[in-house]
Amino acid sequence: MRQNLTNLVIVIGLLLLVTACFWRSEKSPTVNTPAAAPTVEGQPSNFIADQDNGDFKVDHGSPRSARFAEIDRQIRSAKLLEKAADKLNAALILPRDVTLRTSECGRVNAFYTPKDPSVTVCFELMDHFYKVFRSAGESSAEAYDQMFNAVRFVFLHEVGHALIDLYTLPITGNEEDAADRCSAYINIEYLGKDGVDAVLAAAKAFEIDSKRSGTDRLDLADEHLLQEQRFYNSLCMLYGSDTAKYQSLVTDRTLPPERAGRCQAEYSRSKSSWTSLLEPYRRK
Repeated sequence: MRQNLTNLVIVIGLLLLVTACFWRSEKSPTVNTPAAAPTVEGQPSNFIADQDNGDFKVDHGSPRSARFAEIDRQIRSAKLLEKAADKLNAALILPRDVTLRTSECGRVNAFYTPKDPSVTVCFELMDHFYKVFRSAGESSAEAYDQMFNAVRFVFLHEVGHALIDLYTLPITGNEEDAADRCSAYINIEYLGKDGVDAVLAAAKAFEIDSKRSGTDRLDLADEHLLQEQRFYNSLCMLYGSDTAKYQSLVTDRTLPPERAGRCQAEYSRSKSSWTSLLEPYRRK
């Protein structure tokens, strides 16, 4: 089981770029809300896991703006999307094709669209992350590295939405939080240092953004948790995965001890849940 799930995760490490209805409210784009899971030629949405009717496919959209040309060039030359699709196809069965797409969207966004179905990563989102880290005093090179780390986290968040929809997975809570925890779990459990860096970069972006923009009524009404909450939840998942290794998060009070005491149980539940939910859909 571990080997097959590892295949799923390696994919994600190779794909350094994708995100979701990930950023919130007016600061975030219009969200594509998951609809009822689609059917394939009359097949019920909760399809039998031994019926493989689809693959992950790739569609590169060419940016209209010159400022995104270098990001696009790197993505294509490294075949990041293609490698990700290959690994995902080797790890999971699907009820229908899913497109992994890059695009210039006209706004900061990344999202899963159930109707296609597809995961779209906007060049604007990557640029946004870069500017967030630059605003915190990072050098250009450091901000670039942090950007791709954060995007790795967001990509897995978006894949979480896709899996919830395609497999009609039972999520008894906030789906955005579930997708965040799916991303954190896979990053921490299977991607080693790269995964830890992704969780830390995303947490830092949440923290910086919360301080830059504050909180308003639309933020409180949004389906995503507040950026401050996502910051602490991400750190809690990391600390809960290995309390000894990440003790410094509590020692320096980045993670309040009142929350830290519950993190080990939180992480254990998330890990157990996602492992069980994906088990029927792994290739044997």
